[in-house]
Amino acid sequence: MAPHLRGSWQPGGLTEGVTQSMPWYVYILRCGDGTLYTGSTDNVEKRFAAHAAGKGAKYTRGRGPLTLVHTEELPDKSAALKREAAIKKLTRQEKMAIINEKCRMQNAE
Repeated sequence: MAPHLRGSWQPGGLTEGVTQSMPWYVYILRCGDGTLYTGSTDNVEKRFAAHAAGKGAKYTRGRGPLTLVHTEELPDKSAALKREAAIKKLTRQEKMAIINEKCRMQNAE
């Protein structure tokens, strides 16, 4: 994976140099009406707070209370968007299997 350039461009190069990509996350929320919402972000806590405050996705507005039921860390935004799209194509039953498997793994630790 190629590193991403961060910083501002100045004569002579970047001011801060080269850094590695920050991880991105795919998450699933359970809405108060029982439906599931899948999204992606680089900051799960901040994004969840936005959803909870009614400033997230239009779908989640008015569907509270919201519960974060699943997260996956991915290496970059592109991978997260691809995984988000793949999860959104799954049936509800398949999404629940992902959520339940993660719970089983956490309980086994």
